[in-house]
Amino acid sequence: MATQTVAQRQAEARLHYDAYVAECPTRQLLDRIANKWVSLLINALAEGPQRYSDLSRRVAGISQKRLTQTLRLLERDGLVERTITPAVPVRVDYELTPLGTSLLPVMQTIKGWAETHMDQVLAARADYDADR
Repeated sequence: MATQTVAQRQAEARLHYDAYVAECPTRQLLDRIANKWVSLLINALAEGPQRYSDLSRRVAGISQKRLTQTLRLLERDGLVERTITPAVPVRVDYELTPLGTSLLPVMQTIKGWAETHMDQVLAARADYDADR
């Protein structure tokens, strides 16, 4: 088998989108959607369009800077749409795009699994730490 250059591996990864290939762009997307703030925001936006301040209240603990950065990244990836309504003050709403909506069931399942199994995870951590 011939050795491939980095450019060739990148081109092949784009054709097949295999996340196990180091150069595959899906790794960036997986990194993005695995982020806790992304997960929480997508789940929060399941309820429909929301203003920045609503999201800030709904997702406790997120800083203004992180909320802004995360919403911008989600907008860039086509998962969230930002709508500006001219008013005084200007109204800005965020909502899931069809692409973002297609991701929602996965994110809801992960959130639900975490909430359901947290006691078991805490017990496993305690057992692990006790053995060390």
